[in-house]
Parts: sequence; structure tokens; C-alpha cells
Amino acid sequence: MTRLISHGTRADWLADKVLRGLIGTALALPYEKRVPMMGSALRRAIGPLLGYRQRAEANLAFIYPDMPAADRRALAEACCDNFGRTLIENYAWAEFGARVADTRPTGGGLVPLAEAAKDRRPVIFVTAHFGNHEAPRQVLTHMGHTIGGLYRPMQNPFFNAHYAKTMTSWGGPVFEQGRRGTMGFARHLKSGGMGTLLFDVAASGIALPFLGKPAHTATSAADIALKLDALVIPYFGIRQADGMSFAVEIEDPVPHGPPATMMADMTARLEAQIARSPAQWFWVHRRWKPRKTS
Repeated sequence: MTRLISHGTRADWLADKVLRGLIGTALALPYEKRVPMMGSALRRAIGPLLGYRQRAEANLAFIYPDMPAADRRALAEACCDNFGRTLIENYAWAEFGARVADTRPTGGGLVPLAEAAKDRRPVIFVTAHFGNHEAPRQVLTHMGHTIGGLYRPMQNPFFNAHYAKTMTSWGGPVFEQGRRGTMGFARHLKSGGMGTLLFDVAASGIALPFLGKPAHTATSAADIALKLDALVIPYFGIRQADGMSFAVEIEDPVPHGPPATMMADMTARLEAQIARSPAQWFWVHRRWKPRKTS
């Protein structure tokens, strides 16, 4: 199942076929049925089939070795449910945007954001694969802000081919991670623009403690902010108990300083969110994988 097919593997091809079919079926349903159905499908069938639940359980065992196995299974299943809901919400981005349009954001970052927008100062929103990371961008877009982004392509090239279209189909300009994309993102910010970066994926960067274990973390957000004197604001879209609505928190800006200190601050903000709602973080990520050595 790992033999290469074009630019991916057979496993990648199979996963893409399964998810494409599921997404197509879900999009044919009314929104109120589509979102919970997709969550249930990832929790009960697709997550176990494609190894997502097992990977989440392994990460949970790594971070919480004393947690009972049954609790780890329950958290992994809830993670897969949130994964499915988030996936279909973002594929139906126009309907999702309409659903969250009346959400009123809260937090200490709202006033600094308004001041930066007035002064045309660059703003970098930093967030993570938590709740639905697109909810804050949707809400702030409805408030009149134009927010671009820098996204990391999916490791599955077949799935990324249509996922990328979803990422770039609304809002401000969205750039694919890499040298050219980062340069484009920086130019957008330099002109007084706003953009989003997700910082919670494994990267060739510094090792910072994350949930008590070292995790290699890119310093891109801090580096760009320091170079452009950009305001750095963490924000989070937190799924509510009904599974459909969100609270959007716009946090106090991250003070400028050494990049490692700034990234540690961002990481601490995410850890606080995970402590409150552990099932909403994307435990499926290979977040603590060791850095490759030559």
C-alpha cells in the first residue's frame, strides 16, 4: 500500500478517494445534517480506517502516559469528530461564513487590532489546528477585515489538489508555504495587510516545550513580525457544546522580543486552550516527530 503512484502512494490515493466520496456525499445534505454526519463518519469509520484515531491515541499516550486507555480512546474519537466537522465546514466555506457571521469576538486583542487597521500596520494572526481555525478569519472578514494567509500543503498530494482550492477561494490572498509563498505573504503584510499563520505543526525549527515534550517549531511568525514591525495576535475558534457554533477569542498581542520567546508565548496560549478543551486540538498531527538528520 506504500508503492508510489505518480507523486503519492497507494495509501494516499485510497485516503483521497475515501475522503472525496465522503465530502461529496456530505455536501449534498443540508448544513445542519452535514456537519454532524461528517464528524460521526470520521469518528466511527474513516478515522479508524485511515489510522487517524490510532495516531491520536499514540500522541495522547506520549503526552499523558498515566491517562487510562479508555479516556485516551474517547479523546481520540472526539478529536476525529472535530476533524470531520472542521473539514466539511471549510469545504462549505460560504455557508460556514454565513453561520458564524453574527458571532461577536471577544478578547484583549480587539482594540490593538482596530488601531493597527487604522494605522495600516501589518497584522499577523497566529493560531493552531484547534476547534476550527478558520472561524476567526470568517468572523473578522464579516467585520470588514481582509485577511490572507500562509498555509502548509497537505502531505497527501492527491487530497491537497482540491484542499488548496478551498484554502484560496475566499478572503485575502493565501500563499503556499515555501520560499516563494513566504515572500508573497511578507509583501502582502508589508503593504499594511493582515494574514494568518498556523504554528502548531512539526517544522525544521527550534525545539520548544509543547505539552511537556520538545517539539520542533518554526519561528517564521516571529521572524516576519520583527522584520516588518507587525502586530502579532493569537486567535482561536472554539467549538461550542452544540457542535455547530463557535466562540472566537482575539487574544492580547504577543510582545516583540527574541523569536524563541515569542514562539514560546504563542505555544503557551495554545496549551491553555488545550487544557480547557483537549479534544479540540488536532492530535492526529505528528507534532513530536524527531527532526531529520543527514
